[in-house]
Amino acid sequence: MDFKAQLLAGIPATLPAKKNRNPVLNHAPVRRAVLNTEEKKLSIKNALRYFPEAWHLELAQEFLGELENYGHIYMYRFMPDYAIYARPISEYPCRTLHAAAIMLMIQNNLDPAIAQHPEELITYGGNGSVFQNWAQYLLTMQYLATMTDQQTLNIYSGHPQGLFPSNAAAPRVVVTNGMMIPNYSSPEDFEKFNALGVTQYGQMTAGSYMYIGPQGIVHGTAITLMNAFRKQGFFGKEVAGKIFLTAGLGGMSGAQTKAGNIVGCITVCAEVNPKAAIKRHQQGWVDELFEHLDELVKRVLLAQNEKQAVSLAYIGNVVDVWERFEQENIEVAIGSDQTSLHNPYAGGYYPVGLNFNKANEMMAEAPDQFRVYVQESLKRQAKSINNHTAKGTYFFDYGNAFLLECSRAGANVMAPNGIDFRYPSYVEDILGPLCFDYGFGPFRWVCTSGNEKDLDLTDRMAQEVMEELKRNAPEEIQQQLQDNINWITAAKVNRLVVGSKARILYADAEGRAKIALRFNEAIKTGKLSAPVILGRDHHDVSGTDSPFRETSNIYDGSRFTADMAIHNVIGDSFRGATWVSIHNGGGVGWGEVINGGFGLVLDGTEQAAEKLQNMLFYDVNNGIARRSWARNKEARFAIEREMARTADLKITLPNLVDEEILNGLEIC
Repeated sequence: MDFKAQLLAGIPATLPAKKNRNPVLNHAPVRRAVLNTEEKKLSIKNALRYFPEAWHLELAQEFLGELENYGHIYMYRFMPDYAIYARPISEYPCRTLHAAAIMLMIQNNLDPAIAQHPEELITYGGNGSVFQNWAQYLLTMQYLATMTDQQTLNIYSGHPQGLFPSNAAAPRVVVTNGMMIPNYSSPEDFEKFNALGVTQYGQMTAGSYMYIGPQGIVHGTAITLMNAFRKQGFFGKEVAGKIFLTAGLGGMSGAQTKAGNIVGCITVCAEVNPKAAIKRHQQGWVDELFEHLDELVKRVLLAQNEKQAVSLAYIGNVVDVWERFEQENIEVAIGSDQTSLHNPYAGGYYPVGLNFNKANEMMAEAPDQFRVYVQESLKRQAKSINNHTAKGTYFFDYGNAFLLECSRAGANVMAPNGIDFRYPSYVEDILGPLCFDYGFGPFRWVCTSGNEKDLDLTDRMAQEVMEELKRNAPEEIQQQLQDNINWITAAKVNRLVVGSKARILYADAEGRAKIALRFNEAIKTGKLSAPVILGRDHHDVSGTDSPFRETSNIYDGSRFTADMAIHNVIGDSFRGATWVSIHNGGGVGWGEVINGGFGLVLDGTEQAAEKLQNMLFYDVNNGIARRSWARNKEARFAIEREMARTADLKITLPNLVDEEILNGLEIC
């Protein structure tokens, strides 16, 4: 069968031959054995319901083997024979182009050039899944290939529940991932229910089909790093020769070295998985690789002396780097960490003292012992970081639960009040007050033609809009606009595309709508040859309630609430989104965050123009209103400016209390 026929077929009519895993690809770490005998039977029973009874005897034994060998039933036998990548939208069978756009994005998420563990359907973060198994993928693609614009597909943690009658204004797909009853949302609960095959961890953009490769985080990392250097008093060319030390080159963390090159510093990034480091080097995201610390030290000293901008990857443990740089008195200007510490005991963090393979064995076979290694490693890492910061290093938590897990391990990372961390989250110090509160966040788009010329044209149109906005923008957002003009101007030169022809740009509601309207008009007139998909990272103004990251700069006591993310995804769904998603989990871990996303297909119609204006406006301003109510002064400025621009917008504003009144109260 050709590609279209295979998509339309769904579950094959005849049982395919058993397949072996590709040894060249990265594979997910083996999950802990958490099910008892009866629960294993239930897991297999759950998996077999996708297949005809005649296959059950053979598949039952096979699925038991996967469960015992890998801790999860992936159904490798049903992996497609065709290559998975984002094809031009015209190559997908469909009855509505909007469904074809979603198929394109799903395949982009699972492209081996992009996905961290493609054969386990994991895009990034160690466990950020698009689907739980290959049967779910096959059925979902079949549903999308046959659905009309009068139907909506429900996805329950990767499982395609089915097509329901709806209408053209409704979302084509509604996605939920890991939405648990609150008392059943611990990491232990995840391991159990994921092994049973009834829930999954969708991360942020993995389970909502909006991942665009490392580019998606390069821009946010570049903005964060640029402003971190500014906080240290370094501007422009002064950054050359200054060191940014971090860890992680796997999924989204692979963006760090590219961002460092864009900012112009020396980036030193440690990665314990040789395949991940080599992959980023081959993709041009890392300049040089090192396997020995002595060689790394010599190269870093040379780069410092010559004030170079270069990215250096060390294939080894970052704790060794922190400690060696401390011994050598190598000055680290900026420090952070982007290992997947939301998942510390199942492949998200590799402790010092164990090689990569030994760690993978221990986490599955001796999890209690592995936990001890992880916690001791975190304590060592935190101790060395503390010694560096005492010498002037600016360290920030990158929202990966690094400080949270360090505190749980007993490391010295707490502030004197015993409540806060001694180091800020990057959202508290940088992205919150400088971007999110003003409404700036990671707007992104994908040219479904797969045509480089279309992407180039969208870059130029976006740049023109940003330059037009900057001419009349208030002083408060001039820097944000200029940083993004610089970014989009250099986007092609920096070779950011991996997979689909996609771009990301930090913009506010006004900017997003004006850029999108230009795109829609260009599609209508034929200047763009195919539809454009709009989206964003969940890591944005409104989409995510995460007390240690996105909403860490909410200080009215409400940062542990999740109303904003729920309102956001519901509001987007009836304002025109093509698909919407809501997840438990994300960058800081299962049970620690609720986050939502969307996709919106621009097809050149008047309906698309109306949808984009309604939906993008709400998607941003919902969050600014919440941040304003929390008394964030930048958000207060932004929402008052928006109310002056939009007559129908009426937002409840807080009355500010004189601190002297509170200080004068006699409180027992």
